[in-house]
Amino acid sequence: MLRDITLGQYYPVNSIIHKLDSRVKLVGTLAFIISLFFFKSFAGYAVAALFLGIVIKLSKVPLKFMLKGLKAIIILLLITAVFNLFLTPGRPLVTLWKLTITYEGLRQAAFMTIRLIFLIVGSSVMTLTTTPNNLTDGMEKGLRPLGKLRVPVHEVAMMMSIALRFIPILLEETDKIMKAQIARGADFESGNLIKKAKSLVPLLVPLFISAFRRANDLAMAMEARGYHGGEGRTKMKPLIYQNRDRIAYLILLAYLVVSIAIGRLSPV
Repeated sequence: MLRDITLGQYYPVNSIIHKLDSRVKLVGTLAFIISLFFFKSFAGYAVAALFLGIVIKLSKVPLKFMLKGLKAIIILLLITAVFNLFLTPGRPLVTLWKLTITYEGLRQAAFMTIRLIFLIVGSSVMTLTTTPNNLTDGMEKGLRPLGKLRVPVHEVAMMMSIALRFIPILLEETDKIMKAQIARGADFESGNLIKKAKSLVPLLVPLFISAFRRANDLAMAMEARGYHGGEGRTKMKPLIYQNRDRIAYLILLAYLVVSIAIGRLSPV
């Protein structure tokens, strides 16, 4: 399960999506997520699926690898679907004991499940095709206007970049600790919910210790290299928009126009 989490990982391959400016991918991901909330019919989600499918194809990242990240949120998807299925009032379709499945509940459960899947896959496309350094530079440049309001833009971008970079590292560390504990006789599977929660204590304690140790080592390394924030720092590879980035913005704008039009005009 831990190895199935793809968020925060980078998939190195030569593709047009990888070559795009990180600011384009950040804006595109945000716009795609926002567009999902405009849709009130399956036609809108069909357009989103077509757009996402084209982007995945252009990224050259295997679809199986990208969908692997959904295994980690299966429980969340099931809970979301069940709650919407049984707790949404409307025209009854099926009655199971005291629970009633309505047409509106079935529709809402389908929409919420599709929305969550698209949200996770769309976010994974950004992280899989962008290195952590480029993400940091893109976030810093994109949030630069907030610096006039005395928002520590560089520090915020650095923290988000470090958090993304630490996701696969901590997952690998968790996997190692879990295997070591299982080899010593620990059982993480059997028992009720309370017993399973208690069995996680031998896993969480060394994981937190390892995370704090890594954070301390990183802080000492940054201090030793003279890091004092973003003031006066220069970039070895500054972000400069190319023609492909401008074309990508135009395609993204066209997608948003179509999304808003379908969201408003299509029947509920």
